[in-house]
Amino acid sequence: MSQKEIEESLDLLQKDWDVDPTLRNFMLGKITDVSDRPIKVKDVVFHVPYLNSEKKFILWKCFWPDCHNCCDRQGRLPLTSDDLITIGKGLKYQKPSEFIKNETLTVTYSEPGPSGQMTTMTTINLKRKTDETEADDGTHISCRFLNDEGGCSMHPDRPGVCYLYPFSSWLENEKGKPRVHATYQFTGDCPGFYLAEDLEPMKEEFKEYSKIIYDYNMASNRTNREGFGSVSFS
Repeated sequence: MSQKEIEESLDLLQKDWDVDPTLRNFMLGKITDVSDRPIKVKDVVFHVPYLNSEKKFILWKCFWPDCHNCCDRQGRLPLTSDDLITIGKGLKYQKPSEFIKNETLTVTYSEPGPSGQMTTMTTINLKRKTDETEADDGTHISCRFLNDEGGCSMHPDRPGVCYLYPFSSWLENEKGKPRVHATYQFTGDCPGFYLAEDLEPMKEEFKEYSKIIYDYNMASNRTNREGFGSVSFS
């Protein structure tokens, strides 16, 4: 996302939530004295930003059910092959092919990777609105499965990527073995970020998300092997 888009998101967020001025400046790129503090939890290495000037970590917690910004301002919902079966059945489709035809879009997009390289991905995405087109991909859209109470009408069978928020993740080759890495998505849409002097307040979240993130990466790799998506680097 561009700095302008993040600033617009933060302005919207501040209409309903208090946003720490230091965190706002960080998300807008105005604080650059930042260290990456990796912490390995089970099978995932979490990369946690540490603000050297503040001597504090950036941590996170979810305010659900008081907040559903992540569902109200979705950018895209890529599906794994597991999602195609589970969500298709939930929507009463007999065949995954019919579900794919009527409820999804196949899109190709590029994003900067963790090492600076460009990552190009082709994914099958769940339509966030019934008339969504490829031109809508990457834009903020309220998910059509968000109900009047602010909950997901598909839960617990929602897309695997929904469980990741606010993390993004990737795989790296470590001595011939895959290692899963994760870091936050700073889109300006989530009120759950806060500053802390140590990592202890987020200990349980790291444990919970370690399994979620690892399982999602394995499902994504399997999806690509099965021909439902692809990833390339340049």
